[in-house]
Amino acid sequence: MLAVLLAHAMAALAAPLCVRALGRNAFYLLALVPLGSLGWVIAHWGVTVTSRVRWAPQISMDIDLRFDSLAAVMCVLVLGIGALILAYCGRYFDRDEARLGIFAAELVGFSGAMFGLVTSDNMLLLYVFWEITTVLSFLLVGHYAEQAASRRAAIQALLVTAAGGLAMLVGIVILGLRYDSFLLSVVLARESPPGGIAVSVAVVLVLVGALSKSAIVPLHFWLPGAMAAPTPVSAYLHAAAMVKAGIYLVARLAPALAQTPPWHVLVLPLGIASMLLAGWRAMQVHDLKLVLAFGTVSQLGLLITMMAIGTPDAALAGLALLVAHGLFKACLFMVVGIIDHGAGTRDLRRLSGLGRRAPVLCAVAATAAISMAGLPPMLGFVGKESALSAVWAAQVFSPLVRVLLLTGIAVGSALTVAYSARFLWAAFGTSPGVTTTWHAPGPLLVGPPAVLAVAGLAGGFGAGVVDEWLSPYAKTLPGVLDGALALWHGFTPALALTAVIVLVGFALFLVRNRIQEPARPRLGNADRGYDAALRAMDRLSLRLTGTVQSGSLPVSQAFILCTLIVLPAVMLATGTRTGITLHLWDSPLQAVIGAIMIAMALAATVLRNRLASVLVVGVTGYGCGVIFALHGAPDLALTQFLVETLTLVIFVLVLRGFPAEIADGYAAAFKVRRALLAIAVGVTVTVLAAFASAARHSEPIWRTIPDAAYRVGGGKNAVNVLLVDIRAWDTLGEISVLVVAATGVASLVFRSRRFGSAPRAADAPNYNPDAVSWLPAARLLDRRERSMVLQITTRLLFPTIMVLSVYFFFSGHNAPGGGFAGGLLAGLALTLRYLAGGRYELGEALPVDAGHLLGAGLVLAAGTATTSLLLGAPPLSSAIVEITVPVLGHIKLVTAMFFDLGVYLVIVGLTLDVLRSLGARLDKEIS
Repeated sequence: MLAVLLAHAMAALAAPLCVRALGRNAFYLLALVPLGSLGWVIAHWGVTVTSRVRWAPQISMDIDLRFDSLAAVMCVLVLGIGALILAYCGRYFDRDEARLGIFAAELVGFSGAMFGLVTSDNMLLLYVFWEITTVLSFLLVGHYAEQAASRRAAIQALLVTAAGGLAMLVGIVILGLRYDSFLLSVVLARESPPGGIAVSVAVVLVLVGALSKSAIVPLHFWLPGAMAAPTPVSAYLHAAAMVKAGIYLVARLAPALAQTPPWHVLVLPLGIASMLLAGWRAMQVHDLKLVLAFGTVSQLGLLITMMAIGTPDAALAGLALLVAHGLFKACLFMVVGIIDHGAGTRDLRRLSGLGRRAPVLCAVAATAAISMAGLPPMLGFVGKESALSAVWAAQVFSPLVRVLLLTGIAVGSALTVAYSARFLWAAFGTSPGVTTTWHAPGPLLVGPPAVLAVAGLAGGFGAGVVDEWLSPYAKTLPGVLDGALALWHGFTPALALTAVIVLVGFALFLVRNRIQEPARPRLGNADRGYDAALRAMDRLSLRLTGTVQSGSLPVSQAFILCTLIVLPAVMLATGTRTGITLHLWDSPLQAVIGAIMIAMALAATVLRNRLASVLVVGVTGYGCGVIFALHGAPDLALTQFLVETLTLVIFVLVLRGFPAEIADGYAAAFKVRRALLAIAVGVTVTVLAAFASAARHSEPIWRTIPDAAYRVGGGKNAVNVLLVDIRAWDTLGEISVLVVAATGVASLVFRSRRFGSAPRAADAPNYNPDAVSWLPAARLLDRRERSMVLQITTRLLFPTIMVLSVYFFFSGHNAPGGGFAGGLLAGLALTLRYLAGGRYELGEALPVDAGHLLGAGLVLAAGTATTSLLLGAPPLSSAIVEITVPVLGHIKLVTAMFFDLGVYLVIVGLTLDVLRSLGARLDKEIS
C-alpha cells in the first residue's frame, strides 16, 4: 500500500515533465500507475493487509493502513476508473491545452489521495487524505481559472467540503477519545458504541462531513456548480471518486455506529430528500452535464440511504449500487464530453440526429443509461432490485418507516427512469428544425466509456460473481445476510414495484416538456442560500471588526485583556476548584528583586522620556532573569538576559527617529479605567497561576525531563534538548515565525530591493583606504561621532564574543547555551560592531545576505526531519551516531546539533536583518 501511494506521488511529480516531453500522449503513460496499482488490488483480493509506519505515536499520528473487502471495492473504482479517465484525457484535451502538465499532476495525485483515504485505518490519517482530496478538487474544478464561473465553482466546492471536513475532524477527535483509539479497526471491533451525549455529537459531526462531501441536501448545491470543471474531472471526481468518499465513510462506520440515536434520524430523511429534489431538478435543466449532475445528487441520496440502514442486505445492495453508479455515471459524463467536443454544445435543445451519425457512441450511452434507470439486464437493475427487497426486509424499522422509505425510493427511482430517458432522447434523438454539426470521435476517445458500459452489462449477467466479491463486507454488519445479488429472483414484490417504477418513469418522460423550471422555487434555491449566507457572514464580520477593531490600539488591547479576565473568571466560578497555598518567596532577595521590578514597571507609566521608559522596562526583564537564576535555571536566565539586551538595542534603534520627550499634547493622563484593567489582568494571571499549580494531582513532568533528555535526546541540558528534540516541532514553528517577521519588517522598511548584503566600506563615496582606524568602516564616521574607547573595546571584545557564541552553540546540549543563546550572543556582537563603526561596519563584519542566513537556517532545521528518518529515528528527533577516530578518540554526534545550527543561523540572520533595516537603513534616511 505504501508503494502504491509512493508511486502516485512520484507520478504526480513527474507528470509536468512527461506532458512537456510527450504532450497529451503522456496521459497514457500516467494511466499505467493506477492500472498497475489495480493489479496489486486484484492480487490481494479477499486478503486483509495492514501496514504501519510510526510517525508521531504520542498524538496517535502513525501511518496506519488497512486493506479489506470494503477498501478493495473502493480501490477498484478509484484506480480502475482513474486509469480509464487518464486514457480518456489523452484525446479529450487539445494539443495546445494550457496548464495540461499541472492538470495531469493534480489528477494523478487525486487518485493516490483517494487510495490513501479508503485504506486509512487511522481516522486522523483519513482526515488528512480527506482534505488533500478537497484541495485537489478545488484545483481541478478551477482548472479554467480565467473563467469567473470556474473560480466561483472551485471556491464554493472548497468552502462547503472543507467546512464539513472541519466538523468531521472534531467528531473524529471525540470518537477517538471515547474509544481510546483513533483506529477504525478498534472502533469496528467494539460490539456496541460507548453511551453518552458525546458520542451522539461526534456521530452528527462526522456525518456532516460525509454529507457535505457526497453532496447531500442541503449541502448539494456545490456539485452542479462544479460542472464548470473539465469533463474528465466531472467523470472522475463527481461520479466515481470524491463524492463517494462520504458514502464510503458512512459504509465504514455503519457496522459500529448505525444504531446510535442520531444516525438514522439524520441520514435517512436527507437521503430521500436528495433523491426526490435532485431527481426533479434533473427533469428541468437543459445542460446535459447538469442533468447528470443532479442525477448524481439523486443517486448519492439513494446510496447513502442504503449504506446507513445498517443491515447486511441493505449494505450488499448499497455496495452493488455504488459500483454500478461509478460505472454508468463516469461513462455518461465521458459521453457528454465527446458530444461537447463533436457538436460544440451540451444544450439538449440544440442537439439532433446524433444517434444516426454516431451509432457506436449512442449504443454506449444507451447501455449506461439503461443501467442508470435500473432496467435489466444491467448491474444497476440488480442493485435496485436488491435495494427494494432489503428495505422491505429491514426489521430495524417499523412497518410505517419501511413504507415511507420504499415510497421515497420508488418515487426517486421513477424520476431516475424519466431523466435517464430524457438524457438519451435529447442527446441522440432527432428534433425537427434543429441542425447539429458533428465531428466524429476517434476510437481512443470512445474506448474508455465503452469499457465502463460493457462492465456494467457484464456485472448484470455476472451478478453471482459480483455477489461473491461484495458480500464479505455485508457480513461485517450485525445480523444475518439473507439476500444475494442475482439478475433474476423470480416474480417477487420487488419486481412488481420495479414495473410500477418503470411505468411511472416513462409517463413522466412523456410529459417532460410540461416540467418547467420555476422562476422562484417554492422550496428556495440552495445556491442562492449559499450566496446569502456568505453576504450575511461578510456583514457580520464587518460589524464585529468595526466594533472591536476601531483602529485605536488602546481599545484593541482593552478587548483582548477583558477577554483574558472574563473567560478564566467564568471558568473558575463555574468549575471545580481546589484549595491553594501561597509561598511568597524562598529568600528575602527574591522579594527585593520583585519590589524593584514593581517600582520599574510603575516608573514606566509616568516617565516622559522615551529612552528612560524603555530602560526601566528592561530592568523588569533583567529582574525576571535574576529570579530564573535564583531558582536554579541558568539556561533560562542566560536566554532572558540576551533577549532583553537585544530588545533594548532594537528599541534604541527605533527611538532614534522619535523626539526624546513625549510632547505635551500626546502625554497620556492618568486614567482610572486603564489602571483598574491593568490591576485586574495582573490579579487574573496570578490567580490562574496559583490554581494551575494547586490543580496538579500527578507527578510533575519536570521530574522526568532530565532523565528523558539524556536517555532520548543524548544531552544533559534539559532545556536545550526540549527545544531541539522533544519539542522540536514547536521550535521549528517558532523560527518559521521569526523568519516571516524579519522578512515583513525588512520589506516594510526597504519597500524596494529587499535582498542583498549590507554595504561595505569600499562602497562609501568618501572611502579612504589609507586612513587609520581601529575598525574598517569607522574611518567613515564624522570625527564628532567617533568614540575611540568604543572602537578599541569593540576591536578587543568582538572576537571574544564570537568565540563565546560558538562555545555556547557547541556546549549547549550539555551545559547552559545552545543555538538560540549562541545566535543571540553573535547578534549582540554584530550590534556592537554596528554601534562602534556605523552602517558600513555591518558589511565588514558579516558580508552575507541576511535572507540567505534565514533561508539556510530554516532549511537546515527542517532537513533534520529527513536526516533523522534516514538514521532510524522519529522525525525532528535525535539520532545518535558514535564513532571512534585515531586522533580525536570516541566521538558522540547527535543529529539535533544540525537543527540547533539552523536555529543559530536564523537568529543571526534575524539580527542582521533588523540591524540593516532599523539601523543602517534608518541611518541612510536620517543622513
